[in-house]
Amino acid sequence: MAAAGAEPALVEHFGGCHCKAVRFKALAPANIVAWSCNCSICAMKRNDHFVVPDSKFELLSGSDSLTTYTFGSHTAQHMFCSKCGVQSFYK
Repeated sequence: MAAAGAEPALVEHFGGCHCKAVRFKALAPANIVAWSCNCSICAMKRNDHFVVPDSKFELLSGSDSLTTYTFGSHTAQHMFCSKCGVQSFYK
């Protein structure tokens, strides 16, 4: 357990798309807090997510397989695998 006011230890979390073309690693606490997003695309997919800074995220493979989708304010860039269609992450 982290001391009061101390940052929790970070561990590697791995993920990616269904066909495994896109793979990533994120450094985050072992016990993450997942948020239910209420934007229209996430609400339809019942998408829960956790957020890490860019410095704690590494795309391991599949940059050539990614397709970006934006809508509304075009702030969030939803990254989909062009082979299997799964959204692995967003920026």
